[in-house]
Amino acid sequence: MKILIVLTSHEDLGDTGLKTGFWLEELAAPYYVFKEAGASVILVSPMGGQPPLDPKSNDPMFQTDETRRFEADKDALAALANTGKLADVDIDEFDAVFYPGGHGPLWDLTEDKNSVSLIENSIKANKPVGLVCHAPGVLRDVKSLDGKPIVAGRLVTGFSNTEEDAVELTKVVPFLVEDMLKAKGGIYSKVADWQPYVVTDGLLITGQNPGSSAITAAELLKVLKG
Repeated sequence: MKILIVLTSHEDLGDTGLKTGFWLEELAAPYYVFKEAGASVILVSPMGGQPPLDPKSNDPMFQTDETRRFEADKDALAALANTGKLADVDIDEFDAVFYPGGHGPLWDLTEDKNSVSLIENSIKANKPVGLVCHAPGVLRDVKSLDGKPIVAGRLVTGFSNTEEDAVELTKVVPFLVEDMLKAKGGIYSKVADWQPYVVTDGLLITGQNPGSSAITAAELLKVLKG
């Protein structure tokens, strides 16, 4: 079992002068869910090398057992420092794909043709795709075989408008994940802010927020194992 994790290479938080990137918990928790299930985990990003970490995700108030474990794991840190390039990925070599969030993906992975084709080809090859928090935003330009948006008519979730309001970035992000999913025809649902929530529709597995990371990864494994 081989699982591909796709991380952002984008580090600028709009025009704020602040930094963003991937959210640590959304990598760390799934990473160990997959590892403990016996999976081989490969990390990639658009630019390769060390992806930018959202500095806020490493604040003490956002640290978890999994993030602390990851930061003490030499093998995990080495894999993170040397991610492969997304353009070089061959989906035939993997059984499933997982996208951690953080605000970064809204700028680069959403626009990335390699990411779009990776998700389209994964679904076409009957391989599950999991995305958590802001990562469902990368589905914006992904199409189904019939040419319609991949989320059209599908049950989905992702970072909610109220959660974006709570972190005061509604006017900074290029688009709101909840609004985009609805506009593309997705059947969007959510629970209370910051509570774990995952939705599965066929091969598409989406989680609402950082606290949904582990259960989204576990659900992807469930779908993968049939």
